Amino acid sequence: MSELPQSDDFKSIVLNNTPLIDVRAPIEFQKGAFKNALNFPLMNNEERHIIGIKYKEEGNEAAVKLGHSLVKGDTKNQRIKAWIDFKTEHPDALLYCFRGGQRSKISQEWMRESGKDIVRLKGGYKAFRSYLMQEVIESTKKFQPIILGGRTGSGKTILLQNINNSIDLEGLANHRGSSFGRKTTPQPSQINFENALAYDLIQKLDRDFKKLFFEDEGKYVGSLYIPKEFADYLAEAPIIILETSDKKRIDITFDEYIVQAQKDYLTLFGNDSLQEWVKDIQEAMKRINRRLGSARYKVVSTLFEDALEEQINSNSLHLYKVWIAYLLNEYYDPMYDYQIEKNVDRILFRGNSEEILSYIEANK
Repeated sequence: MSELPQSDDFKSIVLNNTPLIDVRAPIEFQKGAFKNALNFPLMNNEERHIIGIKYKEEGNEAAVKLGHSLVKGDTKNQRIKAWIDFKTEHPDALLYCFRGGQRSKISQEWMRESGKDIVRLKGGYKAFRSYLMQEVIESTKKFQPIILGGRTGSGKTILLQNINNSIDLEGLANHRGSSFGRKTTPQPSQINFENALAYDLIQKLDRDFKKLFFEDEGKYVGSLYIPKEFADYLAEAPIIILETSDKKRIDITFDEYIVQAQKDYLTLFGNDSLQEWVKDIQEAMKRINRRLGSARYKVVSTLFEDALEEQINSNSLHLYKVWIAYLLNEYYDPMYDYQIEKNVDRILFRGNSEEILSYIEANK
């Protein structure tokens, strides 16, 4: 049998968004995988556990023998079929296990015996993951970061989406980046967030962008943290401040936190959607209780209850704007203004969306 092909051309995988077959057990895949990877395991969690015990007690040969006895017949054929179907649908697909060793090699062999060749990643998940994390660190030598700042609700994410050389950290983290920013779908694992960030950076830098724009996030986006060296690099970057009228900020926040959020909750929870949304909003308010102080917390809670009552009684969402205005003025704005005052020497430019886009165009 000819040598089974391997590749460690990780950059081309990223640039081409190459589909990947992950043959690790589901428990490994859930902890972290790569963009465009789907999990078609050689062994399920239980099989992996049993074989792992055998490996520790009796060594590799006994473990492999047990593996072949567990994964055979229809089970084996179904797993091979899943790989072949995916490879047929995605001819450029590659395959990996944890270290690029036995599991991916056995999968390759079984596919070849069934008439379909596939390349496996040299060094597997571990090598590709190391490459991605190293690229995040090395990227800080290759571009000038610009931070897009502005008060909550000013439309920073909307503006960022109109800048080609931008990276949307909130989008990668599936979070709106505030106390009320949790979405109905969960955040990715920390590993998946880091991998997605690496993909985005490599792809943007390959387009020869000298500057990259990021929203002002700090060290965390929801429960996820930005890799330290990268976060430290962004923390020293120049800032462009997006200035938006209070009325427009209230409208943007209202659309995102009330209108769109309630639609998302309705899709997920059906008839219980309003109840679930209210519960999450109340939990978010509790999280900011200490910073608000008891008097303001009582006001903000009452304003929310009034708005909720109006929605229930008349199906109107209008009073939520009063609640949002109070939150912006009494919680978000003082906090943001304090932070920006400490970094006033980093401010490059201030303006509305159109003025900022013009400034960026003139200073490429």
